[in-house]
Amino acid sequence: MNVTEASRPAARQLALFIGLMVLVGLNLRPALSSLAPVLTRIQQDTGLSPLAIGGLTTLPVLCLGIFAPLAPWLAKRFGPENTLAAALLLLAAGLLLRGVPAVITLFAGTLMVGAAIGVAGTLLPALVKRELPAGADLMTGVYTMALCLGGALGAGLSIPLADALGGGWPAGLASWALLALIALVAWQLLMPRHDAATSLPGGGGSTRELLSQPLAWQVMLFMGSQSSLAYIVFGWLPTLLVARGFSEAEAGWMMGASVMVQLISALTAPWLARLGRDQRPALLIVLGLVAAGFWLLLQAPAVWRWPGVVLLGLGQGGGFSLALTLIVLRTATSRLAGKLSGLVQGGGYTLAAMGPLAIGVMLQFEVGLTTLTLVLLGIIAVSMSFALFAGRNRRLEIDDTGRLVTR
Repeated sequence: MNVTEASRPAARQLALFIGLMVLVGLNLRPALSSLAPVLTRIQQDTGLSPLAIGGLTTLPVLCLGIFAPLAPWLAKRFGPENTLAAALLLLAAGLLLRGVPAVITLFAGTLMVGAAIGVAGTLLPALVKRELPAGADLMTGVYTMALCLGGALGAGLSIPLADALGGGWPAGLASWALLALIALVAWQLLMPRHDAATSLPGGGGSTRELLSQPLAWQVMLFMGSQSSLAYIVFGWLPTLLVARGFSEAEAGWMMGASVMVQLISALTAPWLARLGRDQRPALLIVLGLVAAGFWLLLQAPAVWRWPGVVLLGLGQGGGFSLALTLIVLRTATSRLAGKLSGLVQGGGYTLAAMGPLAIGVMLQFEVGLTTLTLVLLGIIAVSMSFALFAGRNRRLEIDDTGRLVTR
């Protein structure tokens, strides 16, 4: 039985929590994080060069950027609920396609999962703001926590699944389609029902108008710079740890543990952000933790690896949670949140895709860990500069004349 807004508000909110915050969120990272621990095996079996492997890790992030701006248009045409269901179906299909042991299907499936995650991830902040406007920032933290849990499971279980299922890395990658199908069924049963014409209330604020607002650019550039670090971790951290002398399995578990730690800061960061008038202190703190984590993992003695894992996880979980929180805090309506989400995630993820690609190019030319570490710290410094602008207490609104303004 469908849950309707008019009949059972409490049940509708519970359905949203289960279907949107947890089940859907759980599916938006395993497709990315499960790939990194088996990259060495993929390279051995397919003969792909480090540059080609870099392209494989870059492709889904690039698709996030390309397809995220389509989400508001698809939501307007088909409704955000139906669009999200279609994205989950595409995700499951892409994961199954990656289970076919061929280079072309591996790349095609990865493209499909990137497109699906790009659309689904863009819709969720607007849906959160529509359904829970008073606590949208805190509920974004819950959703981000589910993302982090999914990423941790993907990283930690990638090698065990590949070994246990008997089909090697293709079977391990394809097995995550089951979780996507479960989420699809649950979403279809529990999703909130709205008239498509009023599904995301609030008007105004075209993409062209958004691009004329410095605040939109600042949030987008912060999203892109901090996300590039996250996808470098998803794509290359196990490889970098193996280069330091850790085993393949230990490197995968270290990455999984780091992503698991993100659960803590993903949930608590929005609370910390509420303590002040703006989010700049919280943003700088989490980016500082990311810098410390990378340094300990890549440069400090091996005994410091687990403190590095914890600090990196705390910083990245808080950083991504705050980046999504900025989308809802910097907009006055759910429709504006949806449009800003498409712009921020579209442009941000396109920028973020350059991160794993750059690491792949540097590894192709056998650049050392010290230089790679300095590059990562440089990206963090750039992200901090954008945070100083995006974290200010400003908001995009539609004024009385129908124009988009920043106040």
